[in-house]
Amino acid sequence: MRALLQRVSRASVSVAGKTIGQTGPGLMVLVCAMLDDDEKKADQLAAKVSKLRIFKDDARKMNRSVKDIDGSALVISQFTLAADTSRGNRPGFSQAAAPDFGKHLYEVFAQRLEAYGVPVETGEFGADMAVELVNDGPVTIWVEN
Repeated sequence: MRALLQRVSRASVSVAGKTIGQTGPGLMVLVCAMLDDDEKKADQLAAKVSKLRIFKDDARKMNRSVKDIDGSALVISQFTLAADTSRGNRPGFSQAAAPDFGKHLYEVFAQRLEAYGVPVETGEFGADMAVELVNDGPVTIWVEN
């Protein structure tokens, strides 16, 4: 699975003008299931995200996790993280998991992240979403397993 983490002061996601999920301070997590992914990979990614030390401690060093700061996460499906831009000018997405299985793994990831102690809100899989965020730092981290 692939994820793009953004440390945020706040973030929200809306569908058809209605806010359906929000967080802050914490993480906005864009997540994509790939062809060879399974529930084990979703769990491993959730464990990694819950423990990743990208928040400042009292000495202003990135030494605290989202759990350590009592933060939360906004998890949004983002199949375009599977983009292959190696040929031509139009990205290919053939390495992304099929939609039904991608949705399942997205949901498993969100559930496991919450089970690891991070409050989670989500977007709507497959919907046309409007995402707003204030990136804190900015800090943006690519995670893949």
